[in-house]
Amino acid sequence: MSNPKRLLFVCLGNIVRSPLAEHLFLRRAAEAGLDGKYAAESAGIANWHAGEEPDPRMRRVAAARGLIYTGSARQFRIRDFPRYDLILGMDSDNRAALLSLARSDADRAKVHLLREFDPQAASDASVPDPYYDGINSFEDTYQIIERSVQGLLEALERGQI
Repeated sequence: MSNPKRLLFVCLGNIVRSPLAEHLFLRRAAEAGLDGKYAAESAGIANWHAGEEPDPRMRRVAAARGLIYTGSARQFRIRDFPRYDLILGMDSDNRAALLSLARSDADRAKVHLLREFDPQAASDASVPDPYYDGINSFEDTYQIIERSVQGLLEALERGQI
């Protein structure tokens, strides 16, 4: 297979939303028989959690649905722009931060909000950060990301992005 299309999912700290999006996207691609067609990673705008594993609360929610994942948080760097074909922010603040780091129109064209692909949301909607909330917020965020990555995969496969 040719070089995979490379996606980077970005949230604030890279321990809740973006690692879940990374692993859910890869799971959906594998389930669709598209292993190797896409590569996905995640990063955070801030470096507060660099080196930490994903949040255990979100991992528990994901594990209850059969998705087991690990990883290590890292901060987004300007040098990431040429490494990825799409860079997907979880919320408008993430998107704004990414756009402020972009060096060119080509960099800016790669930046999208994940929920642009959620069939149940407006294209400018954000994935809520459940970090300071209870487990129900983690459940809600999981469902939003699950819908959004499925919509993203479908848009990619239709050549819409």
